[in-house]
Amino acid sequence: MNKTIAVIRGDGIGPEIVGEAIGVLDAVADKFGHAFIYQEAPMGGCAIDAFGVPLPESSLHTCLQADSVLLGAVGGPRWDAQPPVNRPERGLLKLREAMGLYTNIRPARMFADLSAACPLRADIAARGIDFVVVRELIGGVYFGSHTTVEENGEQKAEDIMSYAEHEIRRVAHVAFQMARKRRRRVTSVDKANVLDTSRLWRKTVTEVAAAYPDVELLHMYVDNAAMQIVRDPSQFDVIVTENLFGDILSDEASQITGSIGMIPSSSMGEGSRGLYEPIHGSAPDIAGQDRANPIGTVLAAAMMLRYGFDMAAEADTVEAAVDAVLKDGYRCGDIMQSGGRLVGCREMGRLIRERI
Repeated sequence: MNKTIAVIRGDGIGPEIVGEAIGVLDAVADKFGHAFIYQEAPMGGCAIDAFGVPLPESSLHTCLQADSVLLGAVGGPRWDAQPPVNRPERGLLKLREAMGLYTNIRPARMFADLSAACPLRADIAARGIDFVVVRELIGGVYFGSHTTVEENGEQKAEDIMSYAEHEIRRVAHVAFQMARKRRRRVTSVDKANVLDTSRLWRKTVTEVAAAYPDVELLHMYVDNAAMQIVRDPSQFDVIVTENLFGDILSDEASQITGSIGMIPSSSMGEGSRGLYEPIHGSAPDIAGQDRANPIGTVLAAAMMLRYGFDMAAEADTVEAAVDAVLKDGYRCGDIMQSGGRLVGCREMGRLIRERI
């Protein structure tokens, strides 16, 4: 099978971790007889430096024509002085919108061999951490209007959060369908005691739930959800929530698994084309030092194989290779523990490829 992958290496550690993920994909291609064709699509701070904008039209065209998109990370303090409309992150928002990627899927799974890195009490970690956050991605406050004005001698800022029923309904269907393949429980997170958007969210998700009588639906306020994720993460199967809440909760969920460097992410819309990336940032403080953990990006590539290309066996092979490397005691700096064998980004990529 031949597939074209748009590659956004991005900023900071992005080029390093993406390079290792591509190496893993090449190993998969060799093993299973596929051909992956990579097309570069500069985005983020590097694109601002080269083209003056965070997402050049040529890069957008490349992404829209590809079968899937692999992204490292964008941004960094170097571009903090850019006007808000031209910051590196605006390129990512524009790309999500142009690709119609309305659902972000972030698994929170604690690898058994990393249980010692979990910051929760041992008795809590022993119950297991294995849930998925399904986040609405192109609505809510991030895509509302943002204004700052002078009023009565001071500055006043306003950000608009809005949702329409169809935006809520389509992401709710994704959550319920995913729950059917897991443990058949959906927790919908909102702030319906305060926000009109959350009241509409709760009403619409409840209506969608009627089509899935085999899946249990629970509602939870976002502040309680934040507490429950650290109090007893084992209670969750699939969490579905709006854009801002999902952004915050999924980062919290990633940390309790041991390291944010381990967590992949997929952003999807209609059809099979998606955007796959680790959830961490560009980490400019360690860029170019061979200290980054590429596993989150490697597992994002596995998600691409599974969800984007319908290559379940190939995805299983990548995930098994990561498991094997961890079981053998190899660790990058962010997951290093007593008795582990410290390796850099390039060596971790090589070890994973070797096991494929």
